[in-house]
Amino acid sequence: MQPVLSDRPETTGPGVGWRALAGVVSALAAVGVGHGSAILVNPVSSPIIAVGSALIDAAPTPAKEFAIRTFGTNDKPILIASIAVVLMVFAAVLGMLAWRHRLVALIGISLLGVAGLVAAVSRGSAADGIPSLVAGVVGMGVLYLLTATSSRPAAASSEPGHSAVAGRPDRRLFLGGLAGATALAALGGVGGVLLDRSRQVASAARRAVGLPTPTSTAAPLPAAAQVEGMTPFTTSVDKFYRVDISLVTPRIDTEGWTLTIDGMVDRPITLTYDELLQLPLIERTITLTCVSNEVGGPYVGNATWVGVPFSEIIQRVGVRAGVEQVYSYSLDSDYTCSTPYQAVSDGRDAMIVVGMNGQVLPDKNGFPARMLVPGLFGFVSATKWLKRIEFTTYAERSAYWTDRDWATDAPILTQSRIDMPKSLATLPKDKPVIAGVAWAQHRGIAKVEIRIDGGEWIQTKLAADAGVDMWRQWTYVYDGPAGLHSAQVRATDQAGETQPEARTRVFPSGARGWHEIQFTSE
Repeated sequence: MQPVLSDRPETTGPGVGWRALAGVVSALAAVGVGHGSAILVNPVSSPIIAVGSALIDAAPTPAKEFAIRTFGTNDKPILIASIAVVLMVFAAVLGMLAWRHRLVALIGISLLGVAGLVAAVSRGSAADGIPSLVAGVVGMGVLYLLTATSSRPAAASSEPGHSAVAGRPDRRLFLGGLAGATALAALGGVGGVLLDRSRQVASAARRAVGLPTPTSTAAPLPAAAQVEGMTPFTTSVDKFYRVDISLVTPRIDTEGWTLTIDGMVDRPITLTYDELLQLPLIERTITLTCVSNEVGGPYVGNATWVGVPFSEIIQRVGVRAGVEQVYSYSLDSDYTCSTPYQAVSDGRDAMIVVGMNGQVLPDKNGFPARMLVPGLFGFVSATKWLKRIEFTTYAERSAYWTDRDWATDAPILTQSRIDMPKSLATLPKDKPVIAGVAWAQHRGIAKVEIRIDGGEWIQTKLAADAGVDMWRQWTYVYDGPAGLHSAQVRATDQAGETQPEARTRVFPSGARGWHEIQFTSE
C-alpha cells in the first residue's frame, strides 16, 4: 500500500510510510555524498566500503570459506548489498522515530557516519575518515530539515474556504525536501562514479605507453599443449580469477607511487614506477592457484607474466644472513603476505610483476606491481598492489592470513580437474572425449589417471608439456556402455606424489581429494 500524508489536524508529521521514506532518503543522501567525497580522498574510504572491509577483516575463517564456496567471486557484491539492506532498514526505523523523538533519530543516523569513520581510520589514515564524517553530517542535516519542514504550520491559503491548520505538515515543503535529498544522493553517487571513471581513463592513457622489452622472453608454448575444444591453455585477463580482501579494485596512479625494499639488507632502496621498469625484466608463463579453490574449482589460471626477477632484487639490496621470509605490504589497507625466502632465492622464476598477457598489469590483477612465486599458493606469494617488501624473520613479522591461522608455508598441491563434459551433461556418441587439466607448479605433472564407475584406474593421454610451472591438459576417450556413469580423476606429479582420495577443506593449506563428475553417455 502506498504511503500517504496524513490529513488529520492532530498530526504533527507525515504518515508512517512517509516517515520511513524520509529516513531512507536521508541515509541515501549520506551514502551518496560520502561515496562521492571518498573518490577525492581514497576510494576505499567510502563509508559502506570501509564498513564492509572491516567486516571482512573481522569475519572468522569459516565465514570466509562459506562466502567464497557459496557465492564465489560474487561474495563482495553480495556483502555490499547486504550492508546496504541493513542500512536502509535501520534508516527506515529512524525515520519512523524522527518526528516524536528527533534527537534519538539524529543520534542514530549519526552513528552510521561514526561506524564508517571508525572502520576507515582503523584500516587507513585519519584522512580516510573524512568521507564518513561528511556522510554523518549530511544524513543528520537532511533528516533534521525534513522533520522541521514537514512539521511547520501550513501558510494560510488565499483561496475561499481554505485555511491553515496549526501543526499540519506542509506537503509541498516535505515532498520538495524529499526530492532535493534524493537529488543530492544521486549527485553524490553519480558524481563519484563519473570522477572515478575519468581517473581510470587518465590512468589508462598514462599506461598506454606499454612496457620495455624483457631481456629474457618466455619459451614458445607447444601447439600440442592445447587440447581442441578444451579450456584455453592461456587464460585471458578478463577470465582470470580474482580472490582478495578488497571490496573495490584499487586505482593507483604511478605518479607518486613507490616500492620500498628494505629490512635485513645492506642497501635498502625505494623505486619509482619508471625506475622499476628500468631494471632487467623477464617474461614467463606461469599457472597461479588460489588456496580457496575447492576440488574441481575455478580459481586457477595460466598467464604470461613480465616482471623483475627476485634474483635481481636480492643482488641489488644485499640480503643479509638469517632472513627467513619476504614480507610484503599491499596498498590494499592492512593486507600483508609472508613468503618463504627460500622460494624466491632458489632459482625459480619468482618476480615482481608489471605485465600480464602482453599488456601492462591490469588494475584488478595488481597494478602497478604485484608478486608472483611459482609453486606457492597466492596467499603466501602473490601480493597485489605492492607498496613495500621487507626481508625479515618469522619471529619479527606475522602476516594477515597467518594471524588467521592459515598455513605459514603453503606449497601448491598436486591437483586435477575434469572440464568436459560438465557434471550431469551428456557425452556425445560421435566424440566421447573426457578431458581436463592438472597442475603441480614447480614440480610438473607426470601422469593423470581416470576411473569410470569406481573401476580400475586408466592412464589418460597427456597433452604436450609446456613446463613444470604450468598446468597440463589431458584427454580420455570413453568407450563403455551407454547410460549414467561417474568419472574420477587423479594426478601424479614428477616428484612421484599422487593426489590423495580423502577430501579436506581449503583451510588451512588447500583442498585435497579427487574430482568426480556424473555424465550420461549416448
